[in-house]
Amino acid sequence: MDIRKIDDTYSVTGQITPADLDQIKALGFKSIVCHRPDQEAADQPHFAEIAARAKELGLETKHIPVGPAGVTAEAVHAMVDALDEFERPMLGYCRSGARSTAVYEQTRHIRG
Repeated sequence: MDIRKIDDTYSVTGQITPADLDQIKALGFKSIVCHRPDQEAADQPHFAEIAARAKELGLETKHIPVGPAGVTAEAVHAMVDALDEFERPMLGYCRSGARSTAVYEQTRHIRG
């Protein structure tokens, strides 16, 4: 994993697997948001697999897929809700981390 810190409460990375979650928890993350649609690539794990393992570890999760249309207002508002509801630090992921960064950046004008 190539985890990149955006600020003290939010970091991003590329695609994770259920096997990565122990390390993610050990690094201190409290919640995870996936911005990658299921079945975007044949070799990616489904969000449900990651969410199930995360739940076993006590990590909160949310799926806010950002597809080919790019970041939508709906995705931004769902991310604001996740940031308001979930414990942090939070890890966002997608294929490369770019969508997770873009969604987070667009929440800043709403959250202040």
